[in-house]
Amino acid sequence: MRFRFQRKKSTDRSGDLSGITAVDLLDEVSAGLFARPGRMILTVSGTVIGIAALVATLGLARTAGNRILGRFDELAATEIYVTTQPVADGETPEHLPWDSPERMQRLEGVVAAGNLATVDTNGALISTSPISDPATQTEFELPVQAASPGMFNAVRAKVANGRLIDEGNSQRADHVAVLGSGAAIRLGITSVAQMPALRIGDELYSIIGIIDRVARQQDLMGAVIIPEGTARKEYGVTTPDLVVIETQIGAATLIAKQTPLALRPDNVTVLKIASPSEPKRVKDAVVNDLNTLFLLLGGVSLLVGAIGIANVTLVSVMERTGEIGLRRAIGATRLHIATQFLLESTSMGFVGGVIGASLGTFVVVGVAAFQGWTPVLNPVMPILAPVGGAVIGLLSGTYPALRAARMEPVAALRTGT
Repeated sequence: MRFRFQRKKSTDRSGDLSGITAVDLLDEVSAGLFARPGRMILTVSGTVIGIAALVATLGLARTAGNRILGRFDELAATEIYVTTQPVADGETPEHLPWDSPERMQRLEGVVAAGNLATVDTNGALISTSPISDPATQTEFELPVQAASPGMFNAVRAKVANGRLIDEGNSQRADHVAVLGSGAAIRLGITSVAQMPALRIGDELYSIIGIIDRVARQQDLMGAVIIPEGTARKEYGVTTPDLVVIETQIGAATLIAKQTPLALRPDNVTVLKIASPSEPKRVKDAVVNDLNTLFLLLGGVSLLVGAIGIANVTLVSVMERTGEIGLRRAIGATRLHIATQFLLESTSMGFVGGVIGASLGTFVVVGVAAFQGWTPVLNPVMPILAPVGGAVIGLLSGTYPALRAARMEPVAALRTGT
């Protein structure tokens, strides 16, 4: 330890500066920091973790929020539902053409389109067993839906087992069926490897696939789905009830305007077009909640780092009581002692902020790259993080610095010996 004090004037009460220069003060701060490098590294690590957690959580919140907004856009902003307008009693209902999917596919911006119709089975129950067991329920009342092959793409159906209905099944009016996962559970079907079958009344249908997820039309998960060609032949279905259209992002509004002309150019007013508006309020609420959650997590981590700096600085004051008393005795003022400890804690906070900001940015980029997301980070955050670390260090070191400054030389020398 070096002392280069020039005793010009000094009082214990006034706190006026003695002959200690700024270089002397910086030398003492440097000596205090590097006198115990292991402890300094551990203390800085607390700030590094806190700042890194804050930068990473805020960056991940913005990145995840951007991903959530993309998911909203992919679903809500790309779907169109087409039905016919309701008619009064006694009036002839209007029809949707069976070739609606083919017509819609001709429009630029349409990704997929498909028909869906509810099949009236006249109350026929559905069973997978030819034997009626009084002790166990073997027959169920399940909805039956007729779908065109494009419907599965339009609702983004995911196949859990087997395959989906194709165009050949519809053209031949094959007796095949695809089950939603809910219907499969009720019927006790877990796989199509053994070529299971079901009965709709007296008609036998081979089960060729099971779907376990759809992005739209969730009622399909509890239904038995048959080809629309089969529904037209066996059950007399005359028109689709619904046409589901998936568009490219940003094309839904234009496609919705073109749909009536594509499907019913003879009478565009008979169609009802439903294109859900962008759920901005829901998206904003989700993103705000996510930002708040991550901010709280980052704040807790930062608080832990601040407490670590405060504890280590306080312990350092207690261990260096004799040194403080000696320096007070040879001319150091209260302001000099307080400034030294504040500079030590602020320096540790600043260094921790620089390293933590770099580490937090790396975490955001790494997680985004691993997930295939686009990293989103406020450019001001890495710049403000070191400043925030310095402020945390300053605030954390305030109490220990004031405690060190209040020590009287005689009492400090007696305690430190």
